[in-house]
Amino acid sequence: MLEQILAADLPRPLVVQTIRQELAQARRTKKATGDLVEVVQTALDRLRRSRLQPVINGTGIIVHTNLGRIPLAPDALNALLEAGRTYNNLEFDLNSGTRGGRGQYLERALAALCQAESACVVNNCAAALVLIVHHFTRRKPEVIISRGELVQIGGGFRVGEILEAAGATLREVGATNKTTLADYARAVTAKTAMILKVHRSNFFMSGFVASPSTAELAKWARTKKIPIIEDVGSGAVTASEEFGLREHEPTPVEALRAGVDLVCFSGDKLFGGPQAGVIAGKQRLVSALKREPLFRALRCDKLIFAALQATAELHLGNSDDTVPVSNFLRLTVSELERRAKKIVAQFHDSAVQAKLERTKSQIGGGALPRSSIESIAIAFRSRNFSADEIARRARNSVPPLIGHVANGAFWIDLRTILPAQDEQVASSLTAALQNFRNHA
Repeated sequence: MLEQILAADLPRPLVVQTIRQELAQARRTKKATGDLVEVVQTALDRLRRSRLQPVINGTGIIVHTNLGRIPLAPDALNALLEAGRTYNNLEFDLNSGTRGGRGQYLERALAALCQAESACVVNNCAAALVLIVHHFTRRKPEVIISRGELVQIGGGFRVGEILEAAGATLREVGATNKTTLADYARAVTAKTAMILKVHRSNFFMSGFVASPSTAELAKWARTKKIPIIEDVGSGAVTASEEFGLREHEPTPVEALRAGVDLVCFSGDKLFGGPQAGVIAGKQRLVSALKREPLFRALRCDKLIFAALQATAELHLGNSDDTVPVSNFLRLTVSELERRAKKIVAQFHDSAVQAKLERTKSQIGGGALPRSSIESIAIAFRSRNFSADEIARRARNSVPPLIGHVANGAFWIDLRTILPAQDEQVASSLTAALQNFRNHA
């Protein structure tokens, strides 16, 4: 057994380290030696499963942060491969033969897509906010923001805390549910650096609520000569209504047309690219941001540039039907039902009952919180073992299959499963349940 452990498909230093840790723990707890091999094997299995690896997303949540947000388009994957396996002209001007600027083509493509004067790219949208706030608060510390827009994002991070970490002094205006132009006007002082508007992307308020539109706020800010920046969040470049969604997701183009000086958004949500933070707007401001020493610390590498460039070109060429996030949104119920029936048929003689169910998929990723899409799921039930056990075994299969448990069944939503993974769904579950029977 020890030879099998040492021959595990993990780097030998990690295996040795794990064995030593478990031995030390056994000495402290005086655990029986006979159980030690099994304990070590369990620890190695746990370590192996923590590797970054492909999974099948059967949750129905399209932009799933815990599962890597979204798959990339084939063109973006090819661009990643080319950028990674060869040298490239990342900072080399092929026209002059001298050192060139990083990401010049990508910045022009993003500016064109956003209908902006200029654009630049950093690690993520939080980094974009940090860079913007750091720049504008160099001489004046105060950033005006509505209390109704102090959003908490993933991982427990809050927009207000991110801004304060960047050196800003927050001037919160209005109430949680109601903010007016007069509230902004009363907050302006000689220390005001900028106004920040944040799209409430992951929640909504209804009832006695009100806030000025971006256009109204931008028009007023111009009269006071105060820069106004908007974080639109998801990076949607296609109107959400085109996907049959009744809820509208603001786009960078709309924000800039409304008069904001800069807009920022994520590259790995509805935009459909890799993790990145895009800033677009007035050329003089974007150029100033790029001169900040902090910009170098937040810049992206060649792989992000390559994947983001390919994704931007797809949008510019109206070819977003090859961007997976757009495809997930466009899938029809009839198409999903056809695929689901083929999967269910493979469980006809199984001890597991597989049944088609109507369900609703969620957008996820802090976008369109009121929207859901009609979808098709498969619910798996068995008299021999619980839904929780099916879910656990599915997670531990190869590749792992992730769904959810509801109404005594293990559910998978076909909308977020790639068509090429349909056969893997059946094989993963079959293997998982066979392992269960053998274990029993």
